[in-house]
Amino acid sequence: MSRDAGVSGGLGPGAGGCGWGPGVVRRRRRRWVRYGVGAVALLVVASGVAGWVLYAKLDGNITPDEAAAAELGRYAKERPTALVKDARNILLIGSDSRSGSGNREYGRDSGTERSDTTILLHLAAGRRSATAVSIPRDLMVDVPSCRRSDGTRTEPMFAMFNYAFQAGGSACTIRTVEKLTGIRVDHHVVVDFSGFKEMVDAVDGVEVCLKEPIRDKAAKLRLPAGRVRLNGEQALGYVRARKTLGNGSDTDRMDRQQRFLGALFTKMQSNDVLLNPVKLYPVLDAATSSLTTDPDLASLRGLYALVRGLRDIPTERVQFLTVPRESYVYNANRDQLVEPEAEKLFELLRTDRPVTVAPEGPSNSGSAQSTDHEPYGSSPSPVPTFRGNTAAEDTCA
Repeated sequence: MSRDAGVSGGLGPGAGGCGWGPGVVRRRRRRWVRYGVGAVALLVVASGVAGWVLYAKLDGNITPDEAAAAELGRYAKERPTALVKDARNILLIGSDSRSGSGNREYGRDSGTERSDTTILLHLAAGRRSATAVSIPRDLMVDVPSCRRSDGTRTEPMFAMFNYAFQAGGSACTIRTVEKLTGIRVDHHVVVDFSGFKEMVDAVDGVEVCLKEPIRDKAAKLRLPAGRVRLNGEQALGYVRARKTLGNGSDTDRMDRQQRFLGALFTKMQSNDVLLNPVKLYPVLDAATSSLTTDPDLASLRGLYALVRGLRDIPTERVQFLTVPRESYVYNANRDQLVEPEAEKLFELLRTDRPVTVAPEGPSNSGSAQSTDHEPYGSSPSPVPTFRGNTAAEDTCA
């Protein structure tokens, strides 16, 4: 074989002497594909780890109310039975505790706490509507014997409603509400001052309408009339102020709280907070950091299931009202239920039938034709109309 032939054979196609042969190109292409797949895999793993870390953080923020669960378990046989499978009743308790970070500035911590605000939230089956019923803290009710934090028990007592939380915490409040209404409380949520502020700040404030300027030194409020966006600190003062806003009554204060919650709900829906993970995360972080809930809700999975049911409820079907009540016959500074109107309301909630509210209707009675869907397939029938409002109402209109 000639030298030329040997050289030619050594550098033929596919030989290793050329750096750009097709075989080398294929090998380099495979190498880059492996590198690309590896990089994508690393990103997926990193994203998964980051997501798990965020989930674990939020999940660990929530405090499960194990003590309340144990206490309620002791009285399981005497508690009301849930009548409609998919309906849910959640008791929202605003604690006036001064203990803990962010709460001391609102007063001295006396070691006790009362329910500053209590709302029974009824979510209809199929999540076709939500009805939030405020229970006045000065309402005179039967408070059962409850377990104190030190293990001793209180005597049954006829007292103001907010005494129940002071006497036996959330379990005592739940048992008092169930005794008063005959409604089974499925879940409960306790939030303090700091948590409320953080939630408002997390949605970048909430807009309200003020008919006149507010100058309230005690509530640290100095606001102009008209549309005003409240930050967390201002919102807390606005919903808690009692003596210098409106007529100074607890009725006026609860009306303000209800309208503010309606505005908060509308803000979260209109800004797609409930559908946007980037916007939802700070809200969940703020909320979960200050919540104490029943064990079934004390996880992101439980809270998400609850929030998911609220996403598609039209704002006109998110209703707010206060239990029908009047001045207590023996003390004008206390309240008592107005009957039979109060029992009519409780019966509607127990059986998951529509509740109709009107801003300027009869105070606690009267009738109106229901346009909502009846849960048992029956035809719509006249139902009582209660004084209240919906999240769809514009307070400046």
